[in-house]
Amino acid sequence: MKIGNFNLMSYRHLPDDFSQKYDSVYIELPSELLDSEQLNADYNASLDELEFAESVGFDMLGVNEHHSNGYGMMPSPNLMAAALSRRTSEASLLVLGNSLALYNPPQRVAEEFAMLDCISGGRLIAGFPVGTPMDTCYAYSTNPSELRDRYYEAHDLVMQAWTRPEPFSFHGRFNQERYVNITPRPVQRPHPPVWVPAGGSVETWRFCAEHDYVYCYMTYFGYLSGEQIIRGFWNEMKELGKEPNPYQTGIVQYVGVAETREEALDLYAGPADYFFNTCLHTHPRWAQPPGYVTEATARMKIMSQVQEAARRTQLRTNALDELRGQTFEDMVEKGFVIVGSPDEVADNLREIAVSQNVGNLILMPQFGNMDSDLARYNMELLGKRVKPQLEGIFADEWEHRWWPKKMKSRARPAEIQR
Repeated sequence: MKIGNFNLMSYRHLPDDFSQKYDSVYIELPSELLDSEQLNADYNASLDELEFAESVGFDMLGVNEHHSNGYGMMPSPNLMAAALSRRTSEASLLVLGNSLALYNPPQRVAEEFAMLDCISGGRLIAGFPVGTPMDTCYAYSTNPSELRDRYYEAHDLVMQAWTRPEPFSFHGRFNQERYVNITPRPVQRPHPPVWVPAGGSVETWRFCAEHDYVYCYMTYFGYLSGEQIIRGFWNEMKELGKEPNPYQTGIVQYVGVAETREEALDLYAGPADYFFNTCLHTHPRWAQPPGYVTEATARMKIMSQVQEAARRTQLRTNALDELRGQTFEDMVEKGFVIVGSPDEVADNLREIAVSQNVGNLILMPQFGNMDSDLARYNMELLGKRVKPQLEGIFADEWEHRWWPKKMKSRARPAEIQR
């Protein structure tokens, strides 16, 4: 079992009445609500928190890419990962990821990921998301009907750039490159392990199954909402005759640990309310541009996490107030956040791993407007008292073929001459 520490880096300072006064945290977020001087502190605090996560035992440190929003303040996850690569030495760097269709030319992803792999000494996990409709179709103006085709073509170019030893030309529908010969090349050969963060599309199930990539379900609303999606992936694997190796899946889960359940309910209610009611406040007009959802996914009646968040926003706009009418205990009961003592949380996470056959738990111990002191408290309990109870799951049954292969001898931060 591999346990990750993932940080969306939501903006922590939006006003209390944001979801009543403003339409959406995405695309139309008023610039006057963001304080760049405050972000100086926030970016460094987030990096400090991720570095602390390594010190208490997390296996991987996760960052991701979002644009034009207050939900995730990392338009360039590679910058964050580069900073982490110099201040950490053991944890894998989980970059989920670079939205391939947005890069022109896509070999920029191959180059920057190769740099990260070299700087970190082979610790990179390369994430290849298709991207949310807000990031791709609105913030970056990509035609939604072309998005997935652009993604597939960009993926092929990146993989060739990593694996073909000689200079070559690439002539695709969207990319015409006369000379491709990237420098540097990744430390890991033939390339870093590829994990694909996904929101529930049928096509991504098959893409991961056929290419032998890790399927990561990036659920906003917890493990209970992910059961159908994870089951769909394993059904796809079975139809293709693939083995049910649990390490080929990952799932995101928000977690709050304290010495007692009562303390946890008290500590994490505020950050959860801020995240689920403010950070996910997305207007439906940004959630599903025509052509973004494929016919196959629509026929399966799968609602993406973005659509679900937008639906909740619309309900609040119509004064039904579905989420705010619930207590934090209700959110916990529905699996949005797992809270409790270390033993309670370990039991819950073990049940998720075994029942859904998931070998990579990507935990979110920092969410919403949580301050660094509480985040560190949460991380330390997770790393030192929860994680040891989970480490043996699947260990004797399966090989984790999608884990980075670190250099045996590599530069460490303490060895750098200053």
